[in-house]
Amino acid sequence: MEEIKRYDNRLGVWGWLGGGRWGIERYAYILHRITGLGILFYFFLHIIVTSLRAKGIYLWEEPHFLDQPIFKFGEFLVFAAFAFHAFNGIRLVLVELGFAVGKPIEPVYPYKTSINTQRPLLIGMMLLAFVLFVLGGYHFLTAAD
Repeated sequence: MEEIKRYDNRLGVWGWLGGGRWGIERYAYILHRITGLGILFYFFLHIIVTSLRAKGIYLWEEPHFLDQPIFKFGEFLVFAAFAFHAFNGIRLVLVELGFAVGKPIEPVYPYKTSINTQRPLLIGMMLLAFVLFVLGGYHFLTAAD
């Protein structure tokens, strides 16, 4: 029987975050993971706060408990994470489906890259996310309590 080689994960968390060239795509990749974890954390926190209703604890009805600035800022951070994560996710789906990769060509020097197609898509999606971010920020700043 042939023995299977096993390789240790020597990079640990750094291998999860890094491990490649550092361009704008890598930063978008890292921020996509961080925002995904942040949205997941908010989801669990939301479930906990909402499930306290079963015990008769209504945190949002307590006087001024959730109206503190730290909670308003936290809501804005969740919104900002959602805006980035949603538009970057749309971009990633388009790339995975092949819309931003271009037609396959034979790898002959000088090599052609799909970065001329993918980077404008990344910039366009981030501009849309920024517009949503600004509109949401305006709403958070001007919303009456």
